[in-house]
Amino acid sequence: MRTNDAQMLVLCTLAEGPLHGYAVNTAIERLTGSRLGRGSLSGALVRLRDKELVEYLDVQGRQRPLQLTTAGRALLEREVRSVAEFAGRMFEATVPDRTAYQDRLAATDTVRSYKASMLGMLALGSGGTVLDLGCGPGIDLGPLAGAVGPYGRVLGIDHDGTAVDRARARTGHLPQVEVVLGDLHSLPLADGSVDGARTDRVLQHVEDPARALAEAYRVLRPGARLVMAEPDWESLSIDHPDLAVVRGYTRHLTDRIVRNGAIGRQLPRLAAAAGFTVPTVTPVPTVFRDLTAADQVLGLQRNTERAVTAGYLTAAQGRSLLDHLAHQPVFASVTLHITTAEVPTAA
Repeated sequence: MRTNDAQMLVLCTLAEGPLHGYAVNTAIERLTGSRLGRGSLSGALVRLRDKELVEYLDVQGRQRPLQLTTAGRALLEREVRSVAEFAGRMFEATVPDRTAYQDRLAATDTVRSYKASMLGMLALGSGGTVLDLGCGPGIDLGPLAGAVGPYGRVLGIDHDGTAVDRARARTGHLPQVEVVLGDLHSLPLADGSVDGARTDRVLQHVEDPARALAEAYRVLRPGARLVMAEPDWESLSIDHPDLAVVRGYTRHLTDRIVRNGAIGRQLPRLAAAAGFTVPTVTPVPTVFRDLTAADQVLGLQRNTERAVTAGYLTAAQGRSLLDHLAHQPVFASVTLHITTAEVPTAA
């Protein structure tokens, strides 16, 4: 590791408060997957202290913790800002409105295709009751209403009041659709009262996926299906000459940004533990060759900035990643898995 990289890693680990030398290296290992060598760490600490970027506190037992000086914190903040300035106007800098983001994704060929596949996998009959768990702004409620017909019932549930309001406005012309504010961990429905349910990129965010699956199992009738589409963010790959840069970006995404980043691969096991049988799992790879399309889904600039702030990437690595994406052919891919789960029928 280059000396400047080692120094930046030390500064990043001290951003949240003082640490002693051993704890600094443990924090670096947690962020990057490897520790600094004894010489690299001691050399970085000496240089940072000589530059008055870190300072030692009073001895605590046998340990003497370090903290950032005012100059050290200012340098770290400048390095983070430099990544943002380097990106310029080529990347989307702010988090998009949730409804706009969902609508934008739904308009892509890949998402339209897998949503249609999910609807077919539900195998809904006319007049049935179907749940859209985590319905968001209601994009999928209309197709569900078409599947169950005028005498069926579609119930959308979401914990976000703004999303519920938008879903109600979107489906106000569909009398069989009802949208309620609710918690997937505690559904307002009787046991065995539902003929089918779906989730789409929702369980990656919930607090307790196992509990949400147990609730879905409770309200579904014997023989009913739950169809779930969830990404495995650890499958994210981005082309860059330095694999350590991409690994740092992905590790930050799964550690800090997405609550349940590997849920796509975990669903068959979690669904079986909830009592379901799992007849099919269908992978849906998405490949990005266009910078704008990749950025709109992956938030490349803002997530690179966050990764630098958190110490998963150095500022130089962040600039290198964004520069490569801006000026070289783009390749990125991630895999989503559609898992079909069924409630067993009585023997």
